[in-house]
Amino acid sequence: MFENLSYLALQQYWWAIIALLGGILVFMLFVQGGQTLLYTIGKTDTEVKMLVNSLGRKWDITFTSLVVFGGAAFASFPLFYSTSFGGAYWVWMIILFAFILQAVSYEYRSKAKNWLGTRTYDTFLFINGLIGTVFLGTAVATFFTGSLFSVSAMHHSFWQSPYKGLELALNFGRYATYINLSLGLAVFFLSRILASLYFMNNIDDETIMERAKKQVMKNTIPFLFFFLFFLINILVMKGFNYDPVTKVVNMESFKYLHNLLAMPLVLIILLLGVVLVLWGIYRAVFATEKCGKKAIWFSGLGTILTVFALFLMAGYNHTAFYPSIFDLQSSLTIQNASSSKYTLTAMSYVSLLVPFVVAYIWYAWAQMNKTPITRKEMEEDAHAY
Repeated sequence: MFENLSYLALQQYWWAIIALLGGILVFMLFVQGGQTLLYTIGKTDTEVKMLVNSLGRKWDITFTSLVVFGGAAFASFPLFYSTSFGGAYWVWMIILFAFILQAVSYEYRSKAKNWLGTRTYDTFLFINGLIGTVFLGTAVATFFTGSLFSVSAMHHSFWQSPYKGLELALNFGRYATYINLSLGLAVFFLSRILASLYFMNNIDDETIMERAKKQVMKNTIPFLFFFLFFLINILVMKGFNYDPVTKVVNMESFKYLHNLLAMPLVLIILLLGVVLVLWGIYRAVFATEKCGKKAIWFSGLGTILTVFALFLMAGYNHTAFYPSIFDLQSSLTIQNASSSKYTLTAMSYVSLLVPFVVAYIWYAWAQMNKTPITRKEMEEDAHAY
């Protein structure tokens, strides 16, 4: 079946899978967003414990999503993996270190003789929530703004900044830095919105429900500001186009706007995603009694679709998905950065198992959410986080 597809079709297929995994990962970052709200929504030890245990039932799914995303990128587009993970070294190390802090915190937060104290581990969770969202969003934004690297004829990549990726978020003399950070901050505030919606779905407590609803409203304005700033900028900026025959990369005005117009299905997915995110927020705030507990599914699906469309904008229609601003011709495309046709074909058969994995995750999620978290459960459960 897959062996009959062209090499380009396989490359496009795997970029779509990467895009879908990216969308799922961003949705699952609600765990990180919730960790930054522990002492905003929770005012007593019991309330904080309810929030931590609500998130604690899902934190490993977020971590698994990150690992699967990285693994799929390594297997399907190894040149991108080696260039980004090896070049922007400090960015990825900080992100991974933040996720290690998260794992340690959930494991030891409530252990007996915990000499660091619960507050220390809650601070670690906040750090993970802040860094995990902002840095991941910033890293994805470079798919549109570019990075400083070169690639030799032997496919050896060289990062051309001594700051190893930190310049993408901290070089304030470059306008693109603000675009990068705007997506990072949009992801941060979106994760807090999704977390609030998740608490409304997962915790049976009127006080927490009301505070979570307020957080949905408070975080929506900065989320919209930063997301629109990012979206408008990439639609009007020059993008990285390549000739499908000569493979020569050149700058094209309004490239990403042209991509949307050339791919109307992607435009529809993007608009549908944004509408669903806003619809979930609207229903949570103005129809709380009727739809407060279900709003997470509208905004969650909308998040996945929006990120999916952004990835397709970055990689399809003869676009360099990981552009180099140091050497334009070193820019990575789905055609020059992918694995061999044999590898993509073999992996494509493995990808047929993905729906079964998703079904299992859905089943496990439903079982864990069967009974909402209550104050009584937290007071009686000695094994809670």
